[in-house]
Amino acid sequence: MSRTGIGYDSHRFVEGRPLVLGGQVIPHTMGLAGHSDADAIAHALTDAILGAAAAGDIGTHFPDTDDRWKGADSLQLLRAACALVGQRGLGVAQVDVTVILERPKLGPHIPAIRTALAGALGIAVDAVSVKAKTNEGMGFVGRGEGIATLAVATLEVR
Repeated sequence: MSRTGIGYDSHRFVEGRPLVLGGQVIPHTMGLAGHSDADAIAHALTDAILGAAAAGDIGTHFPDTDDRWKGADSLQLLRAACALVGQRGLGVAQVDVTVILERPKLGPHIPAIRTALAGALGIAVDAVSVKAKTNEGMGFVGRGEGIATLAVATLEVR
């Protein structure tokens, strides 16, 4: 038996913060606004995993009103979500992520992102898909104001 969940996250760009995506610091002139490290990939994946297990969402487990999560490494939150679904007898089988942004170009960073995510999820790299797309100049993403991320996670009974 398998279960599937979908996650979404978006953050606006701000100056003075590093850009963290998939646990990797990506060279760019701006980072993402957020209570934690604002890793939109990890956040969307966390929501997809929790959703597949019908276990709420990232805000339920790691609220931005709780100072424990201020500046938190979002891969730690992702690991915690995996542990939570593991307690329910479920494990991550495969994930697929699409990052929507105009700049920076993520292509050169995707192998390292996939490796970091696989390690956090406890699965093989070949079960982690990460793609980057532009928004063709449309909307807040197209204007370079921020990024959006979609994720799908498939869990299996363990």
